[in-house]
Amino acid sequence: MSPTLTCFTVLCLLGAGFLEAEVTQTPGHLVQGKGLEVEMYCVPKKGHIYVFWYQQILAKEFKFLISFQNDKVLDDKEMPKKRFSAECPSNSPCSLKIQPAEPQDSAMYFCASSDCTVRNIGQA
Repeated sequence: MSPTLTCFTVLCLLGAGFLEAEVTQTPGHLVQGKGLEVEMYCVPKKGHIYVFWYQQILAKEFKFLISFQNDKVLDDKEMPKKRFSAECPSNSPCSLKIQPAEPQDSAMYFCASSDCTVRNIGQA
């Protein structure tokens, strides 16, 4: 009998419920097979109109993926749109979806929210 190798994408999500944080992110952790769909959810703090998704691959810096103001996308230039998608519908959790998941997607994914944001100032 020969052993088979299965690639798995490990997605670690910041489940902050036990820290009494105001942003709720689910699931807390996820292991998914290559080629399958991954969906993560974020409930921002009440009253916050800005939502941000970030990715952190092991031993690398945070990478900004996408931001929303209410249900409108503000910036998604850094998100790999071929397999990643996100939405933030009114009165529903925001979501980040990866379809199909690949081994290089193994990372920590973070959601943040704010009631204000700083625009890029002084860009030529």
